[in-house]
Amino acid sequence: MSEFHEVRLPARLAFGCTGGIERRTEVVTLASGFERRTSPWSQGRRRWLIATAARPLDEIAELLAFFEARGGRLAGFRFRDPADFKSCAPSGVTTAGDQAIGAGDGARKAFQLVKAYGTVSRTIAKPVVGTVKVSVAGVVLAASAFTVEATTGVVTLNVAPAAGAAVKAGFEFDAPARFDTDRLDVTLEGFAAGRVTACALVEVRV
Repeated sequence: MSEFHEVRLPARLAFGCTGGIERRTEVVTLASGFERRTSPWSQGRRRWLIATAARPLDEIAELLAFFEARGGRLAGFRFRDPADFKSCAPSGVTTAGDQAIGAGDGARKAFQLVKAYGTVSRTIAKPVVGTVKVSVAGVVLAASAFTVEATTGVVTLNVAPAAGAAVKAGFEFDAPARFDTDRLDVTLEGFAAGRVTACALVEVRV
């Protein structure tokens, strides 16, 4: 498995970033003119471009140090996507009923955090410590009634939910990411300011 560092890129270094979701679709045009479209990806992958604005040289140095510590593209890290970092809308307040993560069967205790985008479910493997809330059959559980593995997003309940009981959760999360370049170039904008050109990040599967 590729190396992953459980450290978050400081949010201030990503201020003003641009990004979004990419999909991979294979399109075959048939002799009749109709198309056959398939995708090998079950989930989309996020990409971002950070450090596009001029910033103080101290922040440039901090970004360069973070890049060097990750070995360029070698190691992954946590990244807070400013457009998608909660189980609810970015402006909302998370609740224990935000996302369905499973149903009880009387024996199962472990449930993977996920976030639904319509009919597509995204595995949430990097929840933010202390933000996860869980409910079973509409009843909010005390924090002492479950544990959360911060590196995998697996929630383990102390007591297995009854058969058919809906298990839901609310949370904040980071995206697992890596640099998509092995080189960072810095342009000086003044005696105390600079700009890093083309600092790209890409989401990774963990």
